[in-house]
Amino acid sequence: MSHRHVGRRHDLVREFHDRLRHLVREPAGRDSGPGAGVIDSQSVTADAVVSSDSRGFDGGKLINGRKRHVVVDSLGLLLAVMVIAADVGYRAAAQLLLTQVTAAHHLLALVWADGGYTGSLVEYCLAALALVLAIVKRSDDMRGFVVLPKRWIVERFFAHLMRSRRLVRDFERSIAGAEAMLYWSMTMLMTCRVARPRPSRA
Repeated sequence: MSHRHVGRRHDLVREFHDRLRHLVREPAGRDSGPGAGVIDSQSVTADAVVSSDSRGFDGGKLINGRKRHVVVDSLGLLLAVMVIAADVGYRAAAQLLLTQVTAAHHLLALVWADGGYTGSLVEYCLAALALVLAIVKRSDDMRGFVVLPKRWIVERFFAHLMRSRRLVRDFERSIAGAEAMLYWSMTMLMTCRVARPRPSRA
């Protein structure tokens, strides 16, 4: 199959996913266009089929592979994803991803992030994107696992990905294929939500 046909197939996957997301948001009482979201990243080990030019070593996580940058809405539904080599600086990737997601979702005005996104990225989002990047920091006196406000939304999203065996590692030869697999995973999750019987009202 040619690269053009593969690219078109991945575009269709994303289009189907985005339409389904609207069907999940509306019964939950949300507008079709999100106003707030959460950004974070996840490093995963790359399989041997992944070429060296699209993988790297994340020194912080000690992982040789790729990094998944995502923005999810307040329900934990995927708005955008960017897969890059794990050694690429995540602030530069986050700037590009947030630029893309605000162009696609014009009502998005607030995105929560962890302490790693502080610095010039906050000013860039406000000045260039009219987007408030709110940093949710972990207190220095916290010990062990702590549920942080808003951050748990994207952590739950990553936990869902890890329940899919295909996503525990990155097995995709192309970056586009790796991103498409995340959309497929969320499509299956949302399909189950839409198909779930609703309780009858008395």
